[in-house]
Amino acid sequence: MEEEADTGVSSRTERKALEKAKILQRERERKIFRLVGRVLKKPEADRSEEEAAVLLLHGETVEELCKRQVRTNVLKRKQEEVFDDADELKSKVRQLAVAVKQAKHLVVYTGAGISTAASIPDYRGPNGVWTQLQKGRTVSSSDLSKAEPTLTHMCVRMLHKEKLVQHVVSQNCDGLHLRSGLPRHALSELHGNMFIEVCTTCSPVREYVRLFDVTERTSLHRHGTCRRCSHCGSELRDTIVHFGERGTLEQPLNWKGAAEAAKMADVILCLGSSLKVLKKYACLWCMNRPASKRPKLYIVNLQWTPKDDLAKLKIHGKCDEVMSLLMEELNIQIPVYDREEDPIFSLATPLRQEEVDSHTREVIAPLVVKADCLPDSGEQAEEATAVQGGWFGRGYGKGRKKKKKAA
Repeated sequence: MEEEADTGVSSRTERKALEKAKILQRERERKIFRLVGRVLKKPEADRSEEEAAVLLLHGETVEELCKRQVRTNVLKRKQEEVFDDADELKSKVRQLAVAVKQAKHLVVYTGAGISTAASIPDYRGPNGVWTQLQKGRTVSSSDLSKAEPTLTHMCVRMLHKEKLVQHVVSQNCDGLHLRSGLPRHALSELHGNMFIEVCTTCSPVREYVRLFDVTERTSLHRHGTCRRCSHCGSELRDTIVHFGERGTLEQPLNWKGAAEAAKMADVILCLGSSLKVLKKYACLWCMNRPASKRPKLYIVNLQWTPKDDLAKLKIHGKCDEVMSLLMEELNIQIPVYDREEDPIFSLATPLRQEEVDSHTREVIAPLVVKADCLPDSGEQAEEATAVQGGWFGRGYGKGRKKKKKAA
């Protein structure tokens, strides 16, 4: 028994000694990395003999730090916005116009970059949501339902009307494609629509289009909007697909329409998307085909995308500017967004009397409607502190939890 006890004590002592040795080794390595890093920051001419000796002694550390610096520089270059000069931009747009005219089945993929002109920030641009959060900065609050379709949205709608675009696949949740007048059968909103809530208990799924952002109380894995289905009484849920979630709703996601359009496409035009999320959706790229039989890819984006090397043409320009030049080349007039003709008013389901106070967001209204004619919830929206919807910006759910605890 005594021998077993001694063995147990010995093994514990050995484990502790081993853990301590590992900790000390890691600390020594950290000190060496810091020392070598300081030396490498100095110009070679300013390094002392002792510092040069340090670099020679720790060759592997020098190599590792140099590799890290190369990766950092590559990442910075990918995040930089590049602008084509005026002549080059026009030349590229002329090439794009030829492709649009010759395309038999053109599909457009859109990202946050087409909505920046509507004062909706993108995600990975210099002032994007993810970029700001990575830098430890806060994301400004605003009611995104105040945004209106941009010139690019109206151009895309017109190209579809002229039968030059067959389908639009969007990552955006802002509902601006729908509000531009683009038919719903020609649209796949892969990550949902901030104006739509649904009852998944009803079969088929019952849809409610609203005139306000329904995501006020929702976030990752919490999709209930606190309103009820007028048919079965079940709680309604938003349609937003957050990072880490898999969208299963038939509408407004319309994955079937997106996959069929991609399968038939001979040209794909990507507007304002980093493609870092879209690239993961294999069904959109026909990568199982030989390169010669895949759709020709045209990209309009200021930053690097993971599909640049596969693109037939990469245009570095703002979406509105590029689309304006494209419509000019195609000799097609760009329609102006008219609030009075916004389809959302004909699609919307009005709230029941008991639901009027179920949100504090501003309600979209035709221009002829005066402010004093709006529901009481509109007045509450002015008094309430504006916050981002659950779909926009990371950490929204955490913020709400903190407030609850404080209360």
